[in-house]
Amino acid sequence: MIAFLGWAGAALVLVAYALVSTKRLAGDSAVFQIMNIVGAFGLAWNSAVSHAWPSVAINVAWVAIGALAMFRLARRTRTDSRLPG
Repeated sequence: MIAFLGWAGAALVLVAYALVSTKRLAGDSAVFQIMNIVGAFGLAWNSAVSHAWPSVAINVAWVAIGALAMFRLARRTRTDSRLPG
C-alpha cells in the first residue's frame, strides 16, 4: 500500500506538470493545486516510511505551497463573488 501511495503520488505530480506544460490546465487552477497536494502527500508518506527525510521535507513543503495557493484561490473566489457585475 505504501509503495502504491508513492507511485500514485509521483504519477499525479507528473500528470499535473504535463497538463500545465501543454496548456491543458491552468497553473493557478484548483485542479492543478489539488493534484499537487495529493501527489506530494503520497510521496511524503512513502518517503517517511522509507526514512528518506530530504524527500519528506521537500514534499511537505510542496503540500504547504499547494495549500497556501488553494487558500489564496478560495479567498480570491470569495472576494470576486461579492463584487457587483
